[in-house]
Amino acid sequence: MNELMSLWNGLVALLANGLVESTWWQVLLFTLVTTHITIASVTIFLHRAQSHRALDLHAIPSHFFRFWLWIGTGMVTKEFVSIHRKHHAKCETEEDPHSPQTRGIKKLLLEGTELYRAESLNKETMEKYGHGTPDDWIERNLYSRFAWQGVGLMLVIDLMLFGAIGLTVWAIQMAWIPVMATGIINGIGHYWGYRNFESADASTNVIPWGILIGGEELHNNHHTYATSAKFSVKKYEFDIGWVYIRGLEMLGLAKVRKTPPMLKMGDVKPVADSKTLEALITNRYEVMAKYARGLRDTCRAEVKRLKAEGAHGSKKLADMRVARRWLHRDADKIPTHLKAQVENVLDSSPSLSKLVTMREELRLLWTRTNVSAEQLVVDLQAWCKKAEESGVAALQEFALKLRAAHA
Repeated sequence: MNELMSLWNGLVALLANGLVESTWWQVLLFTLVTTHITIASVTIFLHRAQSHRALDLHAIPSHFFRFWLWIGTGMVTKEFVSIHRKHHAKCETEEDPHSPQTRGIKKLLLEGTELYRAESLNKETMEKYGHGTPDDWIERNLYSRFAWQGVGLMLVIDLMLFGAIGLTVWAIQMAWIPVMATGIINGIGHYWGYRNFESADASTNVIPWGILIGGEELHNNHHTYATSAKFSVKKYEFDIGWVYIRGLEMLGLAKVRKTPPMLKMGDVKPVADSKTLEALITNRYEVMAKYARGLRDTCRAEVKRLKAEGAHGSKKLADMRVARRWLHRDADKIPTHLKAQVENVLDSSPSLSKLVTMREELRLLWTRTNVSAEQLVVDLQAWCKKAEESGVAALQEFALKLRAAHA
């Protein structure tokens, strides 16, 4: 009888306290470390390696990531890859599995997981976008077949380690990806933040330091260069996922296939040539970002001039402030209720009107597919000459820098 009581008391103590006597901060540290490993597994394996083929992973990290995702999320590789590829292919249309532009930001934040599950049942999506994902014995007979048994194993591990508090640890681990990836990245990452590039969608960089969500915070950069293994592009941006990838690469456990193109500058050429055209087309997003900076600077100078002329509180100054915020964006990205104010500014400012007109003319150099390369070089030379003779300082400076670009 005493032995049974001792056994019972031991079992109760194990359930209450676990195998490891831990302080609150040790439990917190364990939770943060394990959730960060999950984030790293998602961004490196599921997202960059599997979905976009931006890097090749050695079998060792690949199998580790697959196992960890099995116990840490219950996600099936083919389902994630298929849904994410469809998101890029149908971005912000009615067919996009998770777009706040079509479904609303509230639904993404509160019901993002349900949207993911519903799309995972779409056999057409799986067949069309799921090619090239793991299809070995362990994937077919364990990870895909017993998806929720994996997270059940994680629950058992947490309870054995920490006792009753392990249930809370497990709940946080299970909520981490739905909240961080599904809610913040798929939701806020297409709704709020800053943009380095005028990509075709509404993607944004949530913050410039990608640590908490493994670098996924730099979502506008990713949508601009979707097949890049590196998400950071500016000197002040940080992508911790890229740090891990570089570490794996140095250990011979990964091979990076692609990174964002970098615009190279050299001596200013007398005229633009084929190498200038190649540099322009290859680095068009960065080139247009530099052009947008000139637009913003011109707007800023106009605001300063109006203030100096005593236009405080005037409609003209209010319109110019709106233009300063939106004029560098593509026309279809300007909110409808603000377009009239932007048009008023263009009507009253020849410099800004010229900048916007010539931006669209510059864009034709890589959107026209029925023109020979030789003719495009001639058109680029004509564009540079027109810019230099425009009398608009921002255009003249931009044309000069463009002639210094090379592939």
